[in-house]
Amino acid sequence: MAINHLPNKNIWGQALVDNLINLALFEDIGSGDITTNALIPPGAKGEAYIIAKEDMILSGIDIFKRVFQLVNPPTPPFFKGGLGGIKFKDKFKDGETIKKGKIIIEMSGNMRVLLTGERTALNFLQRMSGIATLTRRFVDEVASASPRNNKVKVIDTRKTTPGLRILEKYAVKCGGGVNHRLGLYDGILIKDNHIKAAGGIINTVERMWDDKPHLMKIEVETKSIKEVRDALKCGAVDVIMLDNMDIPTINRAVRLINKRALIEVSGGVNLQNVAGIAAIGVDYISIGALTHSAKAVDISMEIK
Repeated sequence: MAINHLPNKNIWGQALVDNLINLALFEDIGSGDITTNALIPPGAKGEAYIIAKEDMILSGIDIFKRVFQLVNPPTPPFFKGGLGGIKFKDKFKDGETIKKGKIIIEMSGNMRVLLTGERTALNFLQRMSGIATLTRRFVDEVASASPRNNKVKVIDTRKTTPGLRILEKYAVKCGGGVNHRLGLYDGILIKDNHIKAAGGIINTVERMWDDKPHLMKIEVETKSIKEVRDALKCGAVDVIMLDNMDIPTINRAVRLINKRALIEVSGGVNLQNVAGIAAIGVDYISIGALTHSAKAVDISMEIK
């Protein structure tokens, strides 16, 4: 698969993606596909296509194809000329809009591989495309609020399926969103529990400033106007998160910050209020629902 399109490729790499796929295949196949192996001769070949059953944004097509490569290793004579014996004819690329009824990709090759890999491949594709599709809805809502001002970015969170974060954050990018930090190791975000444990915003930021990597920005979560004022007093905060604030409070906080720090809004964001938040003039809107509440889109494989 095109691992260069995934976030933080140097840390994660192809090996991690293959491990995720292999785990999913083992979960489904176990000691073998009893039904397929009983009904289909080892050398049988066939054709199939993948069809969209609803409007969607595509994400994960390379993951989908990689599944069939890993179902069985390429072994002559049945696996010549394609991934795991399967050849693909792409119709769409990740990030593109697909209308209901359109064929996403055509496939041909070893019938056992097609049937055994079907469910696992579709699970990845449906999940990732669901995230991309929901993300695009939020991105479009934000764009409608400020069509001449595209600076407001929709970003994701760490509220991801354990083990699948790398894929889910890639799906957010396919939908037009932006990745927040991938984990605890690549960004500083001082949250409310850090503040409670370390003794207030000012003390927390001072300690963080003394210990942080010199090129890394500091973001602080605030829950009130008082905490916004405390964050501004530090003089070292690059991003102020306004967490679970209502629209009037966000307005007041934006005026108070007055471009002295970037502003992220988080908590309670949905498709009904995201445009109103964007219109205020913040920089980022983070939405956990992009990954924790996205519905898998309806996609199916049909044997010709």
